[in-house]
Amino acid sequence: MNRQDQIDTGQRPGTATEEAAQVKALKKEIAELKRANEILKAASAFFAAELDRPCARS
Repeated sequence: MNRQDQIDTGQRPGTATEEAAQVKALKKEIAELKRANEILKAASAFFAAELDRPCARS
């Protein structure tokens, strides 16, 4: 039995394979959410600037 197997079965302290995969997935999700937030911030700033412009009426 190798070291990671011992960790996974609780015979040795450490990060289990499943936990490591969950952490990796959560880090990826956090990065995606941060990118989405930046896009939304930029879009809201753009539309706020559009609303502040005086409207040219004919």
